[in-house]
Amino acid sequence: MSQLNKTRPEFRNINAFTDLTSYRLPAAGWVSILHRISGAVMFLLLPFIVWMFDASLSSEISHESFTAAFSAGLGFVPGWFVKLVVLGLIWGYLHHLCAGLRHLYMDATHSVSKEFGASSAKVVLVLSLGLTAVLGAKLFGLY
Repeated sequence: MSQLNKTRPEFRNINAFTDLTSYRLPAAGWVSILHRISGAVMFLLLPFIVWMFDASLSSEISHESFTAAFSAGLGFVPGWFVKLVVLGLIWGYLHHLCAGLRHLYMDATHSVSKEFGASSAKVVLVLSLGLTAVLGAKLFGLY
């Protein structure tokens, strides 16, 4: 009976430096936060995405300069950094897509249990990171 009456810790004023560093966020929480971050990354890099799309489709000469940006770079920005930014965009898109499909599935089937939320969040993390690794290997010329 004493275990049932055990009081849980109560946090009224959370200190970001002491409390948040020891807090263990579940997989569903990580997916939720990363879903927001990936959406923000895609939004903030939208001008870069529009430039890439325009440069790849305008003409043959612009397509050559577009592909040269990945090897020679853009102005003072080296080519490897351009590839790294594009890899971040690939991750952002894939994670946002996988997490969005997870949310659509949960909304459509009303599968909102703790167990399904945890397992589907792990699937989203593994799938988005795995697809990013595959496309990143292609981007960096490993195959």
